[in-house]
Amino acid sequence: MADVEFANEAGVLWITLNRPEQMGAITAPMRDEMVERLTAARADLDVRAVVLTGRGRGFCTGADLSQPGGGAPLAPWAGRTREVMRGGAQKLLRAIWELEKPVLAAVNGTAAGLGAHLAFCSDLIIAAAGARFIEVFVRRGIAVDAAGGFLLPRVMPLAKAKELAFFGEGLTAEEGLAWGVVNKVVPAEELEATAREWAGRLAAGPTFAIGISKRLLNRGTETGLEDIFHEEASLQALVTGSEDAQEGIAAFRERRPPAFKGR
Repeated sequence: MADVEFANEAGVLWITLNRPEQMGAITAPMRDEMVERLTAARADLDVRAVVLTGRGRGFCTGADLSQPGGGAPLAPWAGRTREVMRGGAQKLLRAIWELEKPVLAAVNGTAAGLGAHLAFCSDLIIAAAGARFIEVFVRRGIAVDAAGGFLLPRVMPLAKAKELAFFGEGLTAEEGLAWGVVNKVVPAEELEATAREWAGRLAAGPTFAIGISKRLLNRGTETGLEDIFHEEASLQALVTGSEDAQEGIAAFRERRPPAFKGR
């Protein structure tokens, strides 16, 4: 069995971290293959949504530091550390953040460090009851990384982000739901079915328009009103020329459900 499995089912690319004994910890080859598949998904019209999930008690407990290339050196030259991070976890998270297709994290268990940020970087999070998100970095004596400084204050209040980063304590799925970090919490035995239902709805939607909405929403946390107004107008001009936009208008006029093709 592969350490990370890929399957395209009805327009949904399922990426499953398959290392239950290691709680889903990611090795360098796993990371690189995930980046390759996510990058390819950008231009693949057969991929209309992505689901990230794991097997066993762990969703992902971060980089596997026991393996070569699993993380930055412990006593590094500063330049080397920068390059390791930029070509490693940051590259993977960028591939998710910039993919103009919806990404759903189905968090089956513990998500720690990079694993927590894989979920926070996704567009939607469905978590199994009892799952936890842990900012583990302070426990190792290092600063928050894997895009934590970017992601945490965007998905939760700044004071809460600092609380997690400074103390390294876990955020439960239920707390995440209350904070607005998690979209839905379900019993563990219902996680896959719920993820399939949401992913199916996403894959049946107007993929191009959803991708542009994702870009605008992500950009909205980074830039000002005038820039967003300009970008929104320019991108909407592209969207209205898509096949799905024409289908949506026709379906409205004909009073029928739209049949989007993701184009």
